[in-house]
Amino acid sequence: MLDALGDGKPRSRETTASRAKGGLLVVGSFVLVLFVIEIVNMLTLHSLNRTFGLRPRSLDGLLDIFTFPLLHASLNHLLSNTLPLIIFGFLVFLSGLRVFLTALAFSWLGSGVAVWLIGDGGVTVGASGLVFGLFAFLLVRGFFNQSWGQILLAVVLFMAYGSILLGVLPFVAAYISWQAHLGGALGGVAAALLMRPRDRI
Repeated sequence: MLDALGDGKPRSRETTASRAKGGLLVVGSFVLVLFVIEIVNMLTLHSLNRTFGLRPRSLDGLLDIFTFPLLHASLNHLLSNTLPLIIFGFLVFLSGLRVFLTALAFSWLGSGVAVWLIGDGGVTVGASGLVFGLFAFLLVRGFFNQSWGQILLAVVLFMAYGSILLGVLPFVAAYISWQAHLGGALGGVAAALLMRPRDRI
């Protein structure tokens, strides 16, 4: 049943402006949580990383899949992820909370599973897998949705941030987890595929 205004015109359930506000609130709150965690982590000499960082191919490490993106090696590490996480997360949220949560969940799990399966060893932390997942989602969803507006946005984003995709290659830098980047990106693509419009029967 439509909710009508006094003039008899149906009122849309959600406007772009309300989604934008919601996106800023949700993504901003998530980033704020990351900073709070990093402050606690710094005060405890990054002991949280040793406890909740992702350890590849260990049974305990399976639980770390759900915690490692919340931790960072340093404040600079977190700062390097902050701006792209806000930009990409906000742009995904403009399509709705359900789309955002789906893209985030697939990016999170894809990143974690990849590190657990093929990680080089040691402890992996950081939200960069989420960044790669949300970015990949934005790059491909327009093609799945057959939306010229989303394809145009993907082109603009690729021109501005496309160089970060080199981070999925194992020989780019020894200090980054290309496995997390690759897994996150694959998760983002999988989310875009899952969320594509279905043909009506």
